[in-house]
Amino acid sequence: MPRFFLDGELAPGMTLALPDSVLRHVQVLRLNPGDAITLFNGRGGEYPATLSRVLKRDAECVLGEFADVARESPVWLGLAQAISGGDKMEFTLQKGVEMGVSVFQPLTAERSVVRLSGERADKRVARWQEIVIAACEQCGRNSVPEVRPILTLAEWLRELPEADARLVLSPLGTQRLADIAAAPASAWLMAGPEGGLSAREEGAAIEAGWTPLKLGPRILRTETAALAAVAAIQTVWGDYRG
Repeated sequence: MPRFFLDGELAPGMTLALPDSVLRHVQVLRLNPGDAITLFNGRGGEYPATLSRVLKRDAECVLGEFADVARESPVWLGLAQAISGGDKMEFTLQKGVEMGVSVFQPLTAERSVVRLSGERADKRVARWQEIVIAACEQCGRNSVPEVRPILTLAEWLRELPEADARLVLSPLGTQRLADIAAAPASAWLMAGPEGGLSAREEGAAIEAGWTPLKLGPRILRTETAALAAVAAIQTVWGDYRG
């Protein structure tokens, strides 16, 4: 069933005019009055709805009863990802949503190819948030992960976010997920850009309380590393466990 995000109040029995962004999808999918869709506003749960009117320039639907459906991972997981070039950052965000990441923190590191500031940074973050919303529509999540404003790695390390585990991906790390005895309820994962974090940055992260995590003997690309780590975390601690 097609799912759409609407940033606003939703209530059972409401007749709702669909915004242009949703109308375009309705038209592309060739939906008609009487067809069923699902709406969610990112605050948890979803609403089944029935299209009551579909015209060239507008469409309406009637909302059914609220369904308190949650599809979140049992482990809260933040991903601090150094900005990567091309479409690699968008790919990481999209797949991270599908795999259960709870919040994204874009970072600028010493070896970052892409550097953004001011209005360009704001526009890129807004675009990344749109990608996250679209991924939620596709994968069934009803809570929308936040894409936070871009920080430098130094700024991020000073924040020292609260979590039961703070893990930084490092080819020099010795810690494995299996070595962490108690499954954390919350964790932050930090991944570097193309070329990885510099030795100075890794040292600063470790000094700030981050645990260097090694996934295996092979060096992974930035678009692979974070997602492989997220999958491993979900397998060991989260909703991939048997």
